[in-house]
Amino acid sequence: MEGELPSNRKCSALTGSSRKIKDNAADWHNLLLRWERLNDHGFDVAQNIVNLRLRRSESQHLQLQADEALPPLEPAGISVATLQQDCDKLQEVYDKMVALVTKMERLVVSQHGISELEQFQFGVEGRKTPLFHSWNAKHFEDVSVFLLDSFQSELRLKGALLQDLAHTVTSDLHVVHLSCWLLQPFVPPQVRLMLEALLLETGHRPI
Repeated sequence: MEGELPSNRKCSALTGSSRKIKDNAADWHNLLLRWERLNDHGFDVAQNIVNLRLRRSESQHLQLQADEALPPLEPAGISVATLQQDCDKLQEVYDKMVALVTKMERLVVSQHGISELEQFQFGVEGRKTPLFHSWNAKHFEDVSVFLLDSFQSELRLKGALLQDLAHTVTSDLHVVHLSCWLLQPFVPPQVRLMLEALLLETGHRPI
């Protein structure tokens, strides 16, 4: 995905619903770009948590095998405080993702308002000529709702991973957690396709 797109460009001749929809499309692109950056950073932090957790468990296991009569020592360089610091970093990533989804919700509310305004002005059938190339206001709203639903579901998954990651002791489950964070199962390829279609329709991408 390329860099962020400008919105609210003063030089544009677009007004009314068209102007607002084009700005919303740029905002969707920018929010998804920021989400991907956060997801990559979150994966790095999550991977570090997993490595620390596994090293800590392995070290304690070896200590118990060496002398079961002695309490396990704190593994060198793998303190609870170190693990907590990374957990706090992952929490910060998650909180920023929550803020992005909140902004996505506002975009859907905005697009719904545009759809209602268009219906009020032009009736159920809508305007005779499309706002841009072929989509009507309801189509823009449907795309926005699909994007929001995907990221709301992914955010719920991220929250579950955040809670479980530092408490899991099996390496297989750690691999599942990391794979889920990185691959984002609730953000299917259709999300990228719909975003590109949205940018094409609104003129942010050349046809």
